[in-house]
This record gives sequence, structure tokens and C-alpha cells, in this order.
Amino acid sequence: MIHYQKLLRVTTTGKSFQNITSKIAAIVAESGVTTGLCTLFLRHTSASLVIQENADPDVLIDLANFMAKLVPEGNNYIHDAEGADDMPGHIRTVLTHTSETIPINNGYLVLGTWQGIYIWEHRQHNHSRELVVHISG
Repeated sequence: MIHYQKLLRVTTTGKSFQNITSKIAAIVAESGVTTGLCTLFLRHTSASLVIQENADPDVLIDLANFMAKLVPEGNNYIHDAEGADDMPGHIRTVLTHTSETIPINNGYLVLGTWQGIYIWEHRQHNHSRELVVHISG
């Protein structure tokens, strides 16, 4: 069995979705694995990994708007050492994911037609996020 691992650094642009699908696909191709699993792990507690619609950007806008209503900023959180957006970012991450596993078949990620892989930044400002990409097969 082959194990291939790479650390991917992604700079986010404040509250946003960063589509990383092509970057992950390139790492899968680089690994040489044709059948196996691609495991992604985001090493942060105020950003998430999501697999979501990649055709209509309105879906991402609606998700962000829903999450902002569900977990508002400035809600008198006790933890505010890094700003009013920090604790809401932690809660949003708890409600989503920091890891995903995607099958690999014939050297390609087995994603649905309309699926893309995103880092969802929950903080107001740009951050450098680290994603561990582990491929086995």
C-alpha cells in the first residue's frame, strides 16, 4: 500500500469559501495512487472543510447567510481574546467539519458532478490555513 502525504497552505480572504478542488486533484495525481482514499484534515478551529455545490455560487452565499444567523457575532461570548469573530468561528467549525475522506478511482477524486471541496473561513480577516492531504491506496 502506498501512503503519500502533503501539507497544503491556503491563504483565505476573510469570511469566504476557498475552492481547493483542483489543488487536491493535483496532489492526488502527483501521488500516483489510482485506487484508494484521500483524507483531508484542516489544522484549525475557526475554519472548516466542506464538500458543497460548485456550480451555483448562490448556494455558498445562502450557507454563509444561514450560518451568520445561526451563530451571530457579538453575542456576549466569554471567549473574545482574538476578537468578536473568534468564538463564533469556533462554534461554526464545531457545526461543520475539519476533515473529509474522498474515494479515489482511476487516479481521480470520486466527487459528484456538482461537488467541490472548500475551506470555509469563519473569521473576518485573511489567514494562512494548513491542510494535511493524506492519500493511501
